[in-house]
Amino acid sequence: MNTTLNLPFYRAINPRQVVKWTIYILLLLNWGLYIAEDWQTALHTLGESSTFLDWTSAFSTSLDSAAWFGLLFMWELETYALSDEAYTPFIGWTFLAVRGICYVFLAHTVLSRAETIYELSDLQPSPGITSLCQLANQEISFAYNVDYTRIDDSNCHSLSAGTEFYPIEDTAVTDKPGLSVERWNTIVDLEDAIVWLLIMLTIEIAIWLQDREITGGPAMFVSHLGKVFYAVLFAHTAYWAWGEHWLYFWDQLLWIGGFFAIEMNVSEWRKHIEKHYAKLKEIALASANAKRVT
Repeated sequence: MNTTLNLPFYRAINPRQVVKWTIYILLLLNWGLYIAEDWQTALHTLGESSTFLDWTSAFSTSLDSAAWFGLLFMWELETYALSDEAYTPFIGWTFLAVRGICYVFLAHTVLSRAETIYELSDLQPSPGITSLCQLANQEISFAYNVDYTRIDDSNCHSLSAGTEFYPIEDTAVTDKPGLSVERWNTIVDLEDAIVWLLIMLTIEIAIWLQDREITGGPAMFVSHLGKVFYAVLFAHTAYWAWGEHWLYFWDQLLWIGGFFAIEMNVSEWRKHIEKHYAKLKEIALASANAKRVT
């Protein structure tokens, strides 16, 4: 029976759960902002000749977030919400299928960003273009630090004083400083995606072990090492703040909080298993002592 039902409302509230679900709600709101941002970027970078892969690449951040939400939901159910009795074989196979779909989206994100880095590393300036005014009023945008501005007669002189311009998208160009920023942003994006996957792996290892009521040993030690990767994520957070990408900065902090919430669930689950086996050991010891007395 849930004893908190007999407590006053303000005492029955679990502060950890309030914080956790506040983070989840804020993450959902941020996802909506990412969809809007990806859409605005797509308006500047995609055209009639864009392929399906181009569109999925343009919305890679939104798709990536959707996949992480799927995994977060699975982990929340598996590590906190579902009881052992509710975890049926059907539920287990459903979780496996959802995980598989999420992993496909996350793999797409890594491949998309790796492909972008490769393309940017060998990008050559557009031949014959020495001024943005040559591109004015042609539905082409100037990009700098993930900010896109449509080039027209009124702004072509002020956007950049460069003489070399690089076509980073079908309908977007940047100058040499902008290309450098674009490369670094994409590198940090790729690093970020890989580090999150490594943290995901350590959580999956912990869940797999604790499903089998294993709370120690070398494999569990490896799962604990995943916490080191959070230092890299905080470094990326500082990078986004330095580049004044406040949405990315805020989103990164929220996702770190969301993963800490799952880590907290896993830790509480592990303590429950250890407490259960300690109690069984205590009962077995008491029974053995009773037999000796008799």
